[in-house]
Amino acid sequence: MELFATKGYEATTVDEIAAAAGVARRTFFRHFRSKEEAIFPDHDDTLIRAEAVLNAAPAHEHPLDTVCRGIKEVMKMYAARPEISVARYKLTREVPTLREAEIASVARYERLFTRYLLGHFDERAHADDANDDPLLAEVAASAVVTAHNHVLRRWLRAGGQGDVETQLDHAFAIVRKTFGTGIGAGRSTDPQPPAATASTQGEVLVTVARTDAPLDEVMRTIEQALKER
Repeated sequence: MELFATKGYEATTVDEIAAAAGVARRTFFRHFRSKEEAIFPDHDDTLIRAEAVLNAAPAHEHPLDTVCRGIKEVMKMYAARPEISVARYKLTREVPTLREAEIASVARYERLFTRYLLGHFDERAHADDANDDPLLAEVAASAVVTAHNHVLRRWLRAGGQGDVETQLDHAFAIVRKTFGTGIGAGRSTDPQPPAATASTQGEVLVTVARTDAPLDEVMRTIEQALKER
């Protein structure tokens, strides 16, 4: 970033970057395929972390809230080194190829969140035309990413200063209010089953329990069924 600031992006060579970093040219290419990739080194790992947030989401959490937590991994990446993030933001405004790379990165997050939301639409809410589900999922995912990027750009223009967490939460609340209807915790809209049920069949007691049911509740169900025999 120092070289780009003093010499300009186009005029700076990979050899100069490697020399400034104290490594050989071949070492640079073991880590990055190009100058462009060296400017955006963290997006692959951040995308993996965002996907991990989706995969580990609790069943009761609203899917849009999960997606909002996922995109916050991007903000964490930028906030970890504000001075570099601000410099990179200024550079991408000046270099069209870098701007295109940034847009491509944004598209990857949108695709990830679209796939996730598509699996959480309330079928009854869209019973008239289920073909709308892909459109609604894509629009909602784009809204989350756009809200995040709006706050991120404002924070970067302010030199990386300000309470970005509060600003993000405000933006996400607007998205949730606008797009939250029709997206549920799963594709099934059946009422939540009881934690455990039990029935007797002759001399056999059969118990069915959810995997997240508290053990004491399961035991109470079994004890009650035995008493009623």
